[in-house]
Amino acid sequence: MKISAYESRVGNLIEMDGSLWRILRKSHVKPGKGGAFVQLELKNVTVGTKRNDRFRSEEKLEKAHVDFRSMQYLYLDNDMYCFMDLDTYDQLELHADDISDQIEYLIPDLEVQINMYNGSPIGIELPDSVVLEVVETESVVKGQTASGSGKPAVLETGIRVSVPTFINVGDRVRVSTDSGQYLERSN
Repeated sequence: MKISAYESRVGNLIEMDGSLWRILRKSHVKPGKGGAFVQLELKNVTVGTKRNDRFRSEEKLEKAHVDFRSMQYLYLDNDMYCFMDLDTYDQLELHADDISDQIEYLIPDLEVQINMYNGSPIGIELPDSVVLEVVETESVVKGQTASGSGKPAVLETGIRVSVPTFINVGDRVRVSTDSGQYLERSN
């Protein structure tokens, strides 16, 4: 299946140069001159090598034929992340190295898609966004709220994001798993 470079997401698997690659990071760049492009950081699933490639936004990538299994994240045991199949209740463990850039979004009971290639798990695809609790942030001095900038916050998984000044410790916020940016306050 072909997808445009613009439609690709972090965690997607693509076939390129006869190998299977996982997208680790994605940034969309609109330079002053010339057309927009997508910068992808890729990791070879079998060998483990990394590379950076630029693609025109409309350029087509070959998405790997991968089976997906809906699973729920349960817990961390040393460097192994345990997931449970929602249909069969079988448990599956993935090493931290296999999902290193997605760890900061995993919270217990989160439903994810496990990518299976030739019957073996090779990675996960997260939902578009997750809701996390703010555990540390600066307090705002009265009169500073007119500023359009945000303030740094640490979320329950350890990820650092910039949030609006009205967000306090204990608030729950929705964060994009693709860009790592604050989206909105959540109940």
